[in-house]
Amino acid sequence: MLSNGEKLGVFIIPTGVGANIGGYAGDASCYARAFSEKSKLIVNPNVVNAGVFSGINPNMYYVEGYSLNEFFKGKLELMPAENNKIGVIFDKAIPQEVLNIHLNTIGAIKTVYGIDVIGYEITKKSVGIEFYIDESGISSGVVKNIETLYEASEKLLQRGADAIAIVCFFEDPETDNENYMNGSGVDPVGGIEGIISHCISEKFKIPCAHSPAFADFSISTEIVSPKAAAEYITPTFLPCVLLGLAQAPRIVKKDGISINNVDYLVMPFNSLGAVPVFEAVRRSIKVYAIKENSTVLNVTNSNFFKSDKIIEVETYKDCLALV
Repeated sequence: MLSNGEKLGVFIIPTGVGANIGGYAGDASCYARAFSEKSKLIVNPNVVNAGVFSGINPNMYYVEGYSLNEFFKGKLELMPAENNKIGVIFDKAIPQEVLNIHLNTIGAIKTVYGIDVIGYEITKKSVGIEFYIDESGISSGVVKNIETLYEASEKLLQRGADAIAIVCFFEDPETDNENYMNGSGVDPVGGIEGIISHCISEKFKIPCAHSPAFADFSISTEIVSPKAAAEYITPTFLPCVLLGLAQAPRIVKKDGISINNVDYLVMPFNSLGAVPVFEAVRRSIKVYAIKENSTVLNVTNSNFFKSDKIIEVETYKDCLALV
């Protein structure tokens, strides 16, 4: 529990593993928001990011995946913050007209929400993003020039940024991902987005999140699955990242919220092979494995952990009643 006696939960849905709830565009937000009404809730960006929308609310802590792992290991703590100063990195490869859309997006977010975006940096070199779905069905990819992102990050930190949003250029896939559009496939860019944010988090120990930019910024007129729809009605996915980072907790060594404050962890049923689960089991923190939410992975309690600290629950609604 927190010092005021309020429960603290962690609600994670891994990125790029085809979760049938939370594997698309903010489609886990309504579930997480229900939990946040019962306790303070740490979420990874994948849970609430939804293009021009965001499921974030004031009772949530928005924490990137690498930082979440280190938090569960007890190596860092979280200091609640409001209205962080955000710096934005733009990939040099982004075409000017696409960059203009993102700059207008920043202007709109600052005007409507009062979010403090202190400025942006364009990388000296193209970042060089490749993304794909690997043989196991998991979204992955390669960052060819990570150093150019580090250099831009350092400039923004010197300008006073508390958090960093990263926008890299992604070559449009040769064919549409019909499975994803229909709410049954894997997000093809989710894996490499996680890799990018992990690298920045590991090096600079700051809140960060990534938003992709594509050359084709036209809005689709096709009817797609409601789970993916948030990404098909906007040419930019930057708003949700800025909304999340604005209230992301700062990363500190001490005197913040620690792993010792966590009461429970919620995960999809068969994606338990993650650092937070290992650490939660080791520390006797309850892990709720939600059976209605499955992924392309097959790491369950019965075939891997066999731990009485992992409680299998049929639905998020059932889990909420237990919490």
